[in-house]
This record gives sequence, structure tokens and C-alpha cells, in this order.
Amino acid sequence: MNNGLEIKLPLDESKIKSLKAGDMIFLSGIIFTARDAAHRRFFDLITSGKPLPLDLDGQVIYYCGPTPPPPDKATGSAGPTTSGRMDRYTPLILQKTGLKGMIGKGGRSAEVIDAIVKNACVYFAAAGGAGALLASCIKKSTIVCYEDLGAEAVRRLEVKKMPVIAAIDCYGNNLYVDGPKRFLKNI
Repeated sequence: MNNGLEIKLPLDESKIKSLKAGDMIFLSGIIFTARDAAHRRFFDLITSGKPLPLDLDGQVIYYCGPTPPPPDKATGSAGPTTSGRMDRYTPLILQKTGLKGMIGKGGRSAEVIDAIVKNACVYFAAAGGAGALLASCIKKSTIVCYEDLGAEAVRRLEVKKMPVIAAIDCYGNNLYVDGPKRFLKNI
């Protein structure tokens, strides 16, 4: 475990392979938001052989629907949503798009963990309940597609030093499983 590795996005294979579950990370660069409804649309496009409205190759998706911004900010509160709601779509999206990272909260299904390993990806956890802190890392927000979804529209976010934890690394190590074991071992 490190004390805070700074990573410039997009992700590449060497960055992904260097991460271990439990690593503290500060992400800087471009990420995209997408929640349930957008994932369903991505899934439907992929299964019907149609292109997505954005290129996800090497990119990171943040499971987030930011609130409207105050006048002097890029966005309002921008906390993570529960990742498990995207699990039924994630394996196919990882396989077909080249997506390399996801940010959310909570554990992932066995199928998603297998897809993370097979596709050399990483799942980052962001602190739930810290939407205002996470929003302070967002420097610019632009709607990319699905504006009709309101808060769940897909956005392109420019982030600087966004704090996350590598929760599931490309080797299948899972902080949600291993973390409690390590903690209990030290009691």
C-alpha cells in the first residue's frame, strides 16, 4: 500500500499493472460519468452492433450523477453511486470498449471481478458521503451525450488530484474482501 500515488489519465497497461488493491491514488485528467441508464444504453448499442457516442478506450468511468453547479464551480456535489447497479452491464462493456477503469462505491460481483482481470482493468473506490470534497477536484464538466437523462447524462470531467483507492486491481485482489481480513488479523 502506498501513501498517495499521483496518476495522470488516461490509463495504460503499465499504470494498471503497477496498482495494488489498497493503494491510495490521486487521479488527474479526464474521466467520464455514467450511471445506470447510460450503462443500459451503452449495453444496448453494443449488443446491437452500433457504435457508442464516445470512445471509452483507455478511459475511466465515474459512477456519478453530479448535482447542478453553484455559480463559481464546475459542478455541485459529485459523490459516487453504488457500483453494483452497473454489474449486469460491466463485463460486456469492458470486453467491447477498452474501458480501463471504473470509480464507484461498494463491492462488485464475481463476474465483474473476472472481467476486470481478463481485461486488465482497475476498480477504484471513492468515499461515499464526500460529494463536496470530490466536486472540489472537478475543474470542468461538459455533457457528452444523453442530455435527456438530466443528472445521469454522460459528462466529461476534468479532474485534478481526485482521491480514490484501488479497490480491485487487475490481478483480482479485492480490498472489500482482503481489507477486513487484514484489519481483523491486527486486532
